[in-house]
Parts: sequence; structure tokens; C-alpha cells
Amino acid sequence: QVQLQESGPGLVKPSQTLSLTCTVSGGSITTSYYYWSWIRQPPGKGLEWMGSIAYDGSTYYSPSLKSHTSISRDTSKNQFSLQLTSVTPEDTAVYYCKASVAGTYYWGQGTQVTVSS
Repeated sequence: QVQLQESGPGLVKPSQTLSLTCTVSGGSITTSYYYWSWIRQPPGKGLEWMGSIAYDGSTYYSPSLKSHTSISRDTSKNQFSLQLTSVTPEDTAVYYCKASVAGTYYWGQGTQVTVSS
């Protein structure tokens, strides 16, 4: 059973960079056909896919966020990370990491990030 756990600061100031890490257990992030994603849910709104990194390291981003989003991985630690630059209060949300493979999905519990001065 794949398990995911998000970690990172709960409060970020406007214009700074939001950095989150997802630690994966129960499976390797390099296992074929897995896709590792970041998804967020602002208060009162629906889920928003931000981007993904595939088992082979390929990355995919939401067009609306691509200009200030970066997803990377550390295979030695079995982790993948999100960086969101120049944040604004509109980036306040619960951030989730997710694994997808062949129609099966695994979610982290989510972490609240608030952007405020």
C-alpha cells in the first residue's frame, strides 16, 4: 500500500516561495507508470490539479500555474517536491500529494498552507 505524507511550512508570506515535500512509503517513485501529483483546494473551492512528475522524471504542469510552479524529485529519499513562487493570498489552500497508477489513486492527508503577512 502506497502512503504519502506532505510536509512544509503552514504559513508563507506574500511574494515568497512556497515549498512542500511529499514523502512516499510502500513503493518507489520510480516504479513504472506511477504519476506523482500536487493538487490543492482553496477554501470554498474545488480541487485544482497543479502538476505531476512521472516515474521517469517527466513533468507536467497546469497551464495556469506553469509560470511559477516547479515539481522535482529526490529518488534517494523517495520524495517529490513542489515549489510555488511569488505566492499571493489566493494561493492559500490545503495542498495534497497524490499517486496515480492504472486507475488507482493514493492521497496524502493534505497540509494547510496560508499565505499572509
